[in-house]
Amino acid sequence: MLTINKLIPRGQGLAPALLKRATSVTLDWDQRQKSRLDASDSQGRALGIFLPPGTVMRGGDVLVAEDGSLIQVQAAPQALLRVTRCAEHGSPFDLLRAAYHLGNRHVQLELKPEHLQFEPDHVLAQLLRQMHLTVTEVQAAFEPEAGAYAASHAGHGHAHGHEQVVHVHGPGCRH
Repeated sequence: MLTINKLIPRGQGLAPALLKRATSVTLDWDQRQKSRLDASDSQGRALGIFLPPGTVMRGGDVLVAEDGSLIQVQAAPQALLRVTRCAEHGSPFDLLRAAYHLGNRHVQLELKPEHLQFEPDHVLAQLLRQMHLTVTEVQAAFEPEAGAYAASHAGHGHAHGHEQVVHVHGPGCRH
């Protein structure tokens, strides 16, 4: 069994040629939330994944094995409910309302401009249909939002200039 204990978010910093030669492992959302699991890569090698507790693997992340080989994580298609606004008389605001109600129930939710996706729940599907939204069953990769307090792995990890730094030139300033 090949032991893995390192993850490179989205393969950042790796040369495209290295990523092209990497094998892959396809995992559903439940598996990608586990820090300890057994899997097989695209070459059939047995993998023992041992990541720090709380680590979440996302599609596109790269795992580094003990022998230095790279394994790219792929999000497996799985059963989901896709929520869209009514094409006939809905508005984009309808999806915002749906996201609010689902978030209020702490539902793991994938947000897209044209739809929302979450794991199947017939009660929530009925609620959304009563809100005149269209709910359909799909098979798709699931990449829910990481949440406001998640590590920068899910975000883009750079400053936006919202932080204001004030520098006053005065006595003692040696510019």
